[in-house]
Amino acid sequence: MSMLTVDLETMGKFDVPGPRYTSYPPATQFSEDTPREGILDAIRRNNEAGRDLSLYFHLPFCESLCWYCGCTTVITTQHGRARTYLGHLERELDLMGEHLNPDRIVKQMHLGGGTPTFFGPGEIETLGGMIHDRFRVSGEAEGGVEIDPRHADRPKLEALRRVGFHRASIGVQDNNPEVQKAVHRVQPFALTCEVVDWIREAGFDSLNIDLIYGLPFQSVSSFEKTLDEILTLGPDRLAIFSYAHVPWIKPAQKIFQAESLPTAETKLAILKLTVEKLTSSGYAYIGMDHFARESDPLAVAQREKTMQRNFQGYSTAGGVDIYSFGMSSISQVEDAYWQNEKELPAYEARVEGRELPIQKGYLLTEDDRIRREVIMRLMCDLELDFDSMSDHLGLDFRSYFADEITSLAALEADGLILLHEGGLSVADAGRLLIRVIAMQFDAYLGKGQGREGRFSKVI
Repeated sequence: MSMLTVDLETMGKFDVPGPRYTSYPPATQFSEDTPREGILDAIRRNNEAGRDLSLYFHLPFCESLCWYCGCTTVITTQHGRARTYLGHLERELDLMGEHLNPDRIVKQMHLGGGTPTFFGPGEIETLGGMIHDRFRVSGEAEGGVEIDPRHADRPKLEALRRVGFHRASIGVQDNNPEVQKAVHRVQPFALTCEVVDWIREAGFDSLNIDLIYGLPFQSVSSFEKTLDEILTLGPDRLAIFSYAHVPWIKPAQKIFQAESLPTAETKLAILKLTVEKLTSSGYAYIGMDHFARESDPLAVAQREKTMQRNFQGYSTAGGVDIYSFGMSSISQVEDAYWQNEKELPAYEARVEGRELPIQKGYLLTEDDRIRREVIMRLMCDLELDFDSMSDHLGLDFRSYFADEITSLAALEADGLILLHEGGLSVADAGRLLIRVIAMQFDAYLGKGQGREGRFSKVI
């Protein structure tokens, strides 16, 4: 792929708050008032279809808090809590198992957190056993796990491989010592290199590395040094996230002094550097914050228009339903979302009472399902064919979305998209602002619901 260039003026104009569209409607629409019976009915209908499964397990424990973190975590140094948590996960698995079709095939598994490598080798083996004893896991199932190099060792990595995880995603964020100290995550680059070696020696066949731009004391030159160092490790994929400053949601972020954070202009310049460097180094720009080698299955799936987007981000697993376990985890079937209790005591109490720990959810309307398909195809394919979408959705796309299509003219004028008789395609600049394009089809943003304070900025 040729190098993609970035126009800073256009980028700055559209640096506005907006959903990440890991779901539509976004999780901000989930409600505790959603009838539990409605969610259970959706699960029942879903299990009559027998579609393949994607399993997610939220392992929330971290020994210390990274001050930028927006994840749902439990901070503790008491490793015995991992064993207790596994007991609650097992109870939840059995409770959900009463509703699941036992013939369904697991095509994807993911361990997220928190810090999954907070768990020891024996506990990882126990979790693997719990999964394989209760589900029909395909021999070709994709197994991904998030790894913190500060809490990883050979035995843990080898245990993960034995129970079916072969895709590693490691958090780095930034190699600069000043930045690391400022965000309360000291991780020398030498340690990252050592753990990458262990990951490959353990037999993992895919490596993703996460970085974050917009952290305190970052500059264009310092982040370029981090990028150059990371590229020497030869990752298959990279996720370059924009730091989401949401102190009203994550109070720890109040620690950051405003003067230490990069300006909007610096963030844009870092993003420009990142996109241009990676696309000139053999990586396809998947969209938003994801990059992958041209030969990587994710890049292939995008070219073949089989890529999907869900709560784990971009994925190659299409036609699957997501059943998630553990505190705060989010599940997705055709016509419903539900999220577990976000606080550990509440989660534990619910499963100890032999009750599915669902805190809130959402039941999709027909309009939601139509718009979800449009937004997800746009986010993944970077184009829309209006006639094909009409056939796929069973409606006249041009008529149904007449107002939205009219609104696209402004984005075309700014060079984000190309409109033509048959539909639209996303221009290079639009890849960086795909959330802005998708927002044109979001019915909830047009109902007077403010975005400030609800969503992070798109850059």
